[in-house]
Amino acid sequence: MTAPMPKTAVNFAVPPGACDCHVHVVGDPARYPMVAGRVYTPPPAPAEELSRLLRSLHLDRVVIIQPSFYGTDNSATLDGMHALGPKRARGVAVIDERTPAAALKAMADAGMRGLRLNLETAGETDPVASLRKLQAGIAWAQPLGWHVQIYARLSLIAALADDIARSPVTLVFDHFAGATAALGLEQAGFAAVLALIRAGKAYCKISGAYRVSERGPDYGDAAPLAKALIAANSERILWGTDWPHSDSSRPPGRAATDVTPYQPIDDGRLFNELPAWSPDAAIRRKILVDNPARLYGF
Repeated sequence: MTAPMPKTAVNFAVPPGACDCHVHVVGDPARYPMVAGRVYTPPPAPAEELSRLLRSLHLDRVVIIQPSFYGTDNSATLDGMHALGPKRARGVAVIDERTPAAALKAMADAGMRGLRLNLETAGETDPVASLRKLQAGIAWAQPLGWHVQIYARLSLIAALADDIARSPVTLVFDHFAGATAALGLEQAGFAAVLALIRAGKAYCKISGAYRVSERGPDYGDAAPLAKALIAANSERILWGTDWPHSDSSRPPGRAATDVTPYQPIDDGRLFNELPAWSPDAAIRRKILVDNPARLYGF
């Protein structure tokens, strides 16, 4: 086993049908080769280990997100979805203009419900280039009835806020919309994200708290961000672990092809923060059950 497993037991009642809306599956590299231009190389984290995670957290459903190091080859993600079964798993793909229409239909039939634009891992910070990529993603997603999931820093999302508000497809922000926990609620751009969420123009995942905060193991300074997003519109909030917690930054001196171990995140401990972020069990049910069911079609 190479991926971290929860060390802390869940200490609150998880409602039936609860969903982890952000995980990745990493297969055997001999069967699922990674792209040559990847930024980092993680160890395997197969569907069997994902099933253990879900059991530990008392979760019934999951959304598997295509990671950057596989490019547009969604085989590992699709096989992970198949291993967990159509009642439990959905997916979000990475595609481009070369993806055949037949492949898109097959992915939709298999349970893919969106496509991902991973601007952050690619180091994209230019609003003009990002808008072109967003417009292309919308054009691909719209005929399929898919949403577009965006992993980008807060400043970039804020710069594109007007375009996001006009999107004809549903948009989803990864990981607190790229906010920085230490900068608090008044940081530049966060008000724009709250306005989009409040108006129902986008969903936001309160996932990967360790990506927005350096105050582990509980990442307490992410709590105000989570509470503000939930207060803005609890019907547009999703929760996820971001398992298996890849470290895309790479330690100094390591090549992109060197295997970088996963970060030792305790998902049980982080999941137990959700009742502090949202004390109302009815709202937690929205976040864990109702919102994912609506967006991903469970």
